[in-house]
Amino acid sequence: MVTDVWKQIKQKKIAPVYLLYGTELFLMNETKQLIVNTILEEEEKEFNFSAYDLEEISIEEALEDAETLPFLGDKKVVFLHNPVFLTSEKKKEKVEHNVARLEAYLREPAPFTVLVFFAPYEKLDERKKMTKELKKHAVTVEAKKLTESELNNWIQSRAKVNGVEINQEAIDLLLTLVGPNLFMLTSEVDKLALYASGKETIDTHLVEMLVSRSLEQNIFTLIDKVVQRKLDEALRIYYDLVKQNEEPIKILSLIAGQFRLLYQVKELSRRGYGQQQIAGFIKVHPFRVKLAAGQAGKFTDEELTAFMKMLAEADYQMKTGSMNKSLVVEMLLFKLKKNDS
Repeated sequence: MVTDVWKQIKQKKIAPVYLLYGTELFLMNETKQLIVNTILEEEEKEFNFSAYDLEEISIEEALEDAETLPFLGDKKVVFLHNPVFLTSEKKKEKVEHNVARLEAYLREPAPFTVLVFFAPYEKLDERKKMTKELKKHAVTVEAKKLTESELNNWIQSRAKVNGVEINQEAIDLLLTLVGPNLFMLTSEVDKLALYASGKETIDTHLVEMLVSRSLEQNIFTLIDKVVQRKLDEALRIYYDLVKQNEEPIKILSLIAGQFRLLYQVKELSRRGYGQQQIAGFIKVHPFRVKLAAGQAGKFTDEELTAFMKMLAEADYQMKTGSMNKSLVVEMLLFKLKKNDS
């Protein structure tokens, strides 16, 4: 777990080589900052910190830097981004890498250098000798998307760092409004904690009052109002988005994307897939699948099929200019309401 490595770094238990891979960029960035800020003083960063893109620079050149003594300091930090030779990706490389040179370095790493590989890939090619060697010698961490329970713990921990508590109802609402994006969650929890400093606990009232809603979240809420047969509230959300200069064609696209997700989740659930399996199959976060499953259960198969046809017709009308774009979405919402009433 990445947080376990963070604890070790904060305690100055520093390894000579790290391998961080995965698709959760927030965890990647947090680890980068923690390593640099823990190991190097501010005045050392200019001289003793280097970063290389291994899609542009050979591993030999980067290792030459790693084996060069630090300037005016005891340690240096070298970041190596995009080690494509650890994956099975079939793309033409701009540079050739002498991985035997890296294997030799791993057997005897420079004692004054912290070498960190950042591989923004969902998985590494475990069949490759280089992958096995690196995992053998490096502290390896997978920066993967957090599960729902991990997101809950993350939010609670972030609140505690800011000196406040957050109750479960507030966490649920926050995740519904913001989604699983850690960049946004961190920003919102920090903001909520600032306002809750006198109350000591973040509650649903504070979340409802302060948390920003993305366009995607507004679309989710709009569809939820359709699910609840509250057309007036769905239209109010749409009119507010138009006033905020959101393009009707973009709004329609997001509505279509959400209904497509509902259709996929409903169909795959019927086939016996669990939410985690569905998330992996259609490549969305499990939390989105959970929310979609709740909405999809309110529609019959026939309703969802009819809605998909309406959305296709609305898309055609908008792209051919046969009707005012804003009116296309408005009429679509009326049709959705009429169809499910």
